[in-house]
Amino acid sequence: MKSVLSLLACSLLLVSCNRSPANKAAESINKDSLLRHIETLSSDEFQGRATGTAGEQMSVDYLVNELKAMGAEPAGNNGSYIQEFPLLGQTTSNAQMSISTDGRTPFNIEYFDEFMAWPANQAEEVEVRNAELVYVGYGIQAPEENWDDFKGVDVEGKILVFKNNDPAYDDDLFGGTTRLYYGRYDYKYEKAKELGALGAIIIHTDETAGYGWNVVSGAWSGERFYLKSGNGDFVSDTEFNGWITEPTSRLLFEEAGLSFDDLFEAADSPDFEPVELSGVRMNVSMDADYREINGQNVLAEVKGNDPELNDEYLLLTAHFDHLGVTTPIEGDSVNNGASDNAAGVSALLEMMEAYQSVQPLLKRSVLAVIVSAEEVGLLGSQYWAENPTVDPGKVTANINLDGMNVYGETKDVVVVGYGRTSLSDLLEEEAEKQGRTVKPDPYPERGYFYRSDHFNMAKVGIPAIFPNPGTEYIGKGENFLALRDSVADANYHTVSDEINEFWDLNGAEIDTRLFFLTGFRALNAEELQTWKRGDEFEATRLEMLERVEN
Repeated sequence: MKSVLSLLACSLLLVSCNRSPANKAAESINKDSLLRHIETLSSDEFQGRATGTAGEQMSVDYLVNELKAMGAEPAGNNGSYIQEFPLLGQTTSNAQMSISTDGRTPFNIEYFDEFMAWPANQAEEVEVRNAELVYVGYGIQAPEENWDDFKGVDVEGKILVFKNNDPAYDDDLFGGTTRLYYGRYDYKYEKAKELGALGAIIIHTDETAGYGWNVVSGAWSGERFYLKSGNGDFVSDTEFNGWITEPTSRLLFEEAGLSFDDLFEAADSPDFEPVELSGVRMNVSMDADYREINGQNVLAEVKGNDPELNDEYLLLTAHFDHLGVTTPIEGDSVNNGASDNAAGVSALLEMMEAYQSVQPLLKRSVLAVIVSAEEVGLLGSQYWAENPTVDPGKVTANINLDGMNVYGETKDVVVVGYGRTSLSDLLEEEAEKQGRTVKPDPYPERGYFYRSDHFNMAKVGIPAIFPNPGTEYIGKGENFLALRDSVADANYHTVSDEINEFWDLNGAEIDTRLFFLTGFRALNAEELQTWKRGDEFEATRLEMLERVEN
């Protein structure tokens, strides 16, 4: 028996000795350390980490202390860990909307419950009277798809009513069910501004948005933020942007003698032409107050050791901000943001500490950009992308961590951006070593690729992936996925986003190790990571690389 035990001990020792330093570093990432960060950042003490609040400053202080303690070097402004960026906060009040029709007394639409609106041009007052409305379908102009919803119609000085999303009925158009940037509200508001519209309103339905009206009313009723600029970016004829509910939209179409369902369906044809809501006029008024503040991104790096490659970087991103303190629900007013996104920040910190532990083995460098103001428009990452501390042409790739698998270990992992980059291929290879599979986004219609910070990195050419939790849970029962989705949906952007009885960080542990090992491969690869041929961001990437080379 003794000889058998000795043989077994020697075998275990041999296996241990054969583990690579990278694998050993990955194993240092554990659920207890992940939980420690999440518990701190999502505590009531941090007040929901809203941009421009004391909770944001507490978060920044915590992150800087953790990065210092692990030995990561400052990579922000003036030798600090901070990259400040100027923000303009906008708070709307006294918002009113009414509809007048021929021969009828105007009737009011209720703010928050039926519409949301705010000034589009940083005005302190908006006063729109008897404005004409035009339904423009999706409001898309996409020459590469031979698609133009405007057909040369002059919409200047009118309020545009948009259908949310983009056409999803044909796999050969607009990525099929995958929501592209054309389907994002940003694009529609930008298009209204470009065409000189007086206002822009998007019709909300749960199906076309991928979330309920409560997300719209909650996200847009508080203070909104914009990157402050002195170059006149906000000078515009468009006086307001907004949303209206589906029942309100149906009423508008009915008052104009139009079929809401017919016109919603008509928007899916490339032959669609704008439709005036004849006989219907809209009145909109509101006030707005403004304040100037500085947002704060937290930046740190682990320097690589190859003198020819250590000026190239793997970029890790995660947003630390959340929604702050809002209207109490059953006495709770703190939006703790445990899943969104204390969990992602925790994973990033654990990865940085693991990279620091194998720093002598890294050829390229690792840059952590932990951004603020994500929840108010991806503004922290937008600022870094427009004012990068490292040339985007010197960034091999971006791994963005926004929400982690907090519900248990899975056989698979989902990647938003699956198959679009060589980095995605590396992740697939590493997942196979774990005996796992990689899958594309199961909800492509929700447009997640354009809804987190990696999008701003992709826009400047950086190959980017956005890993998400898998769907094949181990040991949880066949109905667990539906339970997980119901819990996650109920907690999203509410005061209920807290650590709860369904949490199981074994999933986050194994996923974070996977992302660490994928990044390690990218850091030591012979070549920079790439977008796949024909991807929408490939041309920008090639331009960035050419500029760096010249």
